[in-house]
Amino acid sequence: MSSKSGERPEALLFDLDGTLFKTETLLLPAYHATFDQLRAEGLFAGPTPPEERILGSLGMLLEHIWQNVMPGSSKEARLRADELLLEYQLEGLRRGQGELYDEVASALREMRERGFRLFVASNGLEAYVKQVPEHKGIAPLFEGLYSAGEYKTSSKVDLVRLLLDKHGIKSAWMVGDRSSDVEAGRKNGLTVVGCDYAGFRKEGELEGAHIVIRRFGELLGHLG
Repeated sequence: MSSKSGERPEALLFDLDGTLFKTETLLLPAYHATFDQLRAEGLFAGPTPPEERILGSLGMLLEHIWQNVMPGSSKEARLRADELLLEYQLEGLRRGQGELYDEVASALREMRERGFRLFVASNGLEAYVKQVPEHKGIAPLFEGLYSAGEYKTSSKVDLVRLLLDKHGIKSAWMVGDRSSDVEAGRKNGLTVVGCDYAGFRKEGELEGAHIVIRRFGELLGHLG
């Protein structure tokens, strides 16, 4: 499996949060509602943890997110937080909350018109990863929407490998904003495009990316 920068890939694999979708526009209202409900159910005490904790955890598997956001919490609380956050986010989507980054819809359409195969590969829950593109009108542009929640993969490396194998893809670029995306691309022999516009990544997180873009539409220029 290989795809070198400058060569035309067969497929493009996209992370969702912080890459295509401006996560905080949907996540933060749901995050605060989740902790209100956890307190009401007696599963959490004290003030809601700072927003920076959840934003800084994006890209992780859910079990690791909650360990980071509320360390020392019970397994029951973490599982309930999973349920509530998803429920409130899906409610928000139905109400029209959440935004794509600028240029995402138009650039994806152009990529499809140029003949690229498009996929989503995310560490999120299945319903979230499928509903965000659906509600934002971009789902038909993708050949597949892959999530750790659906395939029970333990890392994005494994999720990307599964996707490539299932679709017989010989060359691809991995496009994402977190170190897990860089790792998933490089360990599968792909060109990695790092997205440096979400605003909540850690310093050095995109080290190892072959290309770094500062707005989504820049990707079109690199594809030639």
